[in-house]
Amino acid sequence: VQLQASGGGLVQTGGSLRLSCAASGGTFSNYHIVWFRQAPGKEREFVAAVSQFRRTLYSEAVRGRFTISRDNAKNAVYLQMNSLKPEDTAVYSCAARVGSVNFSMLNMARPSPNAYWGQGTLVTVSS
Repeated sequence: VQLQASGGGLVQTGGSLRLSCAASGGTFSNYHIVWFRQAPGKEREFVAAVSQFRRTLYSEAVRGRFTISRDNAKNAVYLQMNSLKPEDTAVYSCAARVGSVNFSMLNMARPSPNAYWGQGTLVTVSS
């Protein structure tokens, strides 16, 4: 499966953005989709995940502000980001994990060599 993230941009503190992760080349509904982000000089960190059955997981840093959702008919996953903060500035990337992997924070929060990765999109939040 191939993934492409989009929707990033420049936004002021307190603003909103919606990122999209478009998939092709596979049976999209068979995959969990995970959003990661990487800020300059920092390690990649888990943001949110949605299972093939629409269960969701969030990091503590974004819980209550971000919402992940999926539309299997459009082969897409969305990340609605509200109340953005300067510390949310990062390159956001989406990854697909096969549905046979147990959907848990332990499994989804760590980048996996078995995941399919898409090109990231830059989100910049100005103060």
